[in-house]
Amino acid sequence: MAAPPAVPPAPATAPVDLMMLLNEASHALTTELAAGLAGIGITPREHCVLSKAARGDMTQREIAAQAGIDKTTMVVTVDQLERAGLAERRPAPTDRRARIVAITSDGRDVLARADAAVAGIYDDVLGALPPRERAGMVAALQRLVEGDGRLSSPVGGQGIRRPRAKNLPT
Repeated sequence: MAAPPAVPPAPATAPVDLMMLLNEASHALTTELAAGLAGIGITPREHCVLSKAARGDMTQREIAAQAGIDKTTMVVTVDQLERAGLAERRPAPTDRRARIVAITSDGRDVLARADAAVAGIYDDVLGALPPRERAGMVAALQRLVEGDGRLSSPVGGQGIRRPRAKNLPT
């Protein structure tokens, strides 16, 4: 009679659930940023768009690509920024169909206050780590997500399409 196949030994330690750790950290930081920016009157997404628009003449599409925001969300976000008087759309000089997102004077003031709030939160979060671990953690995350880092783009270059909510009968 043949011996049963060998069962590999269980690992000495449980594997790290990297997705759970990154998701929990992201959720906690996003929640803290939302609370910190609420007093200034903007959201983390609006801060992101203002920050990127402040770099110069960039179209909505270019900002959306850099921020990882889909087209519809970008339109809604810029609409909110325009209503608040923080940004405005201007025709792009090279493409009459495209719009440059320009920050207003009020937008620059809000952005400066928001940048200070975000920097304070980041300093507080990283301050929870021993000094020698702070730079290493940030550098490791940057290597993973920037340039050709392992997590710099979704597998296959495509985002995950989530199913739309179905209309339920009322």
